[in-house]
Amino acid sequence: MPWVSAILRGQKVLAKAREDGSFDSVGGRVEIRYRPTDVRAYRAAQRNLERIAGEAILPDDTCVPGEQASPKSLHATVRRPKSPASASPMVASAGAWIVYADGACSGNPGPAGLGIVIVSPAGKIHEGYEYLGTATNNIAELTAISRATELVPSGAVAVVHTDSQYSIGVLSKGWKAKANQDLILSVKTALAKRRAWRLAYVPGHAGVPLNERADKLAREAVRTRSSSMPTADALAAPTASATAV
Repeated sequence: MPWVSAILRGQKVLAKAREDGSFDSVGGRVEIRYRPTDVRAYRAAQRNLERIAGEAILPDDTCVPGEQASPKSLHATVRRPKSPASASPMVASAGAWIVYADGACSGNPGPAGLGIVIVSPAGKIHEGYEYLGTATNNIAELTAISRATELVPSGAVAVVHTDSQYSIGVLSKGWKAKANQDLILSVKTALAKRRAWRLAYVPGHAGVPLNERADKLAREAVRTRSSSMPTADALAAPTASATAV
């Protein structure tokens, strides 16, 4: 059976797949490898795996034959994501804008939307959502980051939190993507003009309040097929009130 590239708890792995590219799940678990030459074969819960969109299905001989490793070894090898506390706005440097950007999709592709929460250095919260029409989840995630570059004042220091490993990979880790190339180039170009910005991974659905809020806003855009976004002028005005949703 072939292999596909996937993300397991924030780490890139190779996962056993069927001919159509879906995970080869047996009892809810999928065989994975950390490296093609690794003879240790682990079995990870399918719910913890996310296939990396745009990457080709790999032939069966991509990985060497392996021997089943103990579940304890899997837990020791996987790098756990940072705790919700470490992803909170309190860890950012003074004077930085804090952004939580998230995308949602009902079906993939399907009706899609984004949600964004922006905290100014003074602590003022601006938030909004935008309906994107029919799109993929990856497009929604990337577009959410793009909106941050349009809204946060030019020249500001900012930390943009996202729970999309795909977005971080294609924007800052050199991952090759066959899809969404124009959008990726556009977002990378916008970020390149903002050298004081950085992307930060935050685990999704892990109780991080502002990330949960951004997710809720993205789903609200999909549910209502509508948009309600703050303006760049509102964010730039020191006395402007936050956009409430």
